[in-house]
Amino acid sequence: MLSQKERLGILTNKRILYVGAGSMAEGMIAGMNGSDSVHNEQVYVTNRTNSERLGELQERYAITGIPHAEVDWVSMDVIILVMKPKDITAALIDLQDKVQERQLVISVAAGIQNEQIEHYLPENQPVVRIMPNTSSTIGESATAIAPGKYVSVEQLTLATELVKTFGEAFVIAEDQMDVFTGMAGSGPAYFYRLMEHFEETGVAAGFDREQARKIGTQTMLGAAKMLLETKEDPESLRKKVTSPNGTTAAGLEALNNGGAGEAMTKAILSAAERSNAISEELKKQQLTR
Repeated sequence: MLSQKERLGILTNKRILYVGAGSMAEGMIAGMNGSDSVHNEQVYVTNRTNSERLGELQERYAITGIPHAEVDWVSMDVIILVMKPKDITAALIDLQDKVQERQLVISVAAGIQNEQIEHYLPENQPVVRIMPNTSSTIGESATAIAPGKYVSVEQLTLATELVKTFGEAFVIAEDQMDVFTGMAGSGPAYFYRLMEHFEETGVAAGFDREQARKIGTQTMLGAAKMLLETKEDPESLRKKVTSPNGTTAAGLEALNNGGAGEAMTKAILSAAERSNAISEELKKQQLTR
């Protein structure tokens, strides 16, 4: 276990470049912006065409926005590819003569495997695949880290500490990444969908919308903190708050009869299957080149 001082030291003076300036990049930058581990002057962002967007991010987060043609690629320590899967191949072809073996390349492209990225980059290029979620914006993301075969222990530690600037980091095997995507990558949307129903039910019962929303979010937040802090399993906690023939039992029966558990499982696995399908589609594109 690293001390706070050691953690801070790992990221000291590391120059971090985001390639891509969309909403996911901004979420990670925003979370990192609120951490103690990375200073604003260490963070850079670039894209190919939207200079106005670079200016927005620079002004909002006090980082450096650089037009793609003006990036000093050699000076960077970490290059983070934050883009849609359909754009990753073109980006990797462009990077072939820019990245250095000592640099750590981090990919946030959903469904794109490390070996597919390594295919385009110089031999022995250290590549790490990560999957954050939108809660990175407030420093509360659940982010998976799957290292490629050329990543050293030191580089994995660097990636882990970087991810911790915007939430919790989970180092996993790459073959678990699709399911993690279905669980955590898509997970916030499942919660928001649940909250839509919670809120609408409250409004229908006469609560104003803001009050209904606060009741729902505080209830979910409190339950989540109980689960984390007591370290009890969810089944045990559920049983503790469920009295026979009580109100909670009636609510749970309705959830069970409505197939809530099966629906959640199906949602996770469906998202995981789509993540895998995206990867397979890109593999076919690579084979035709």
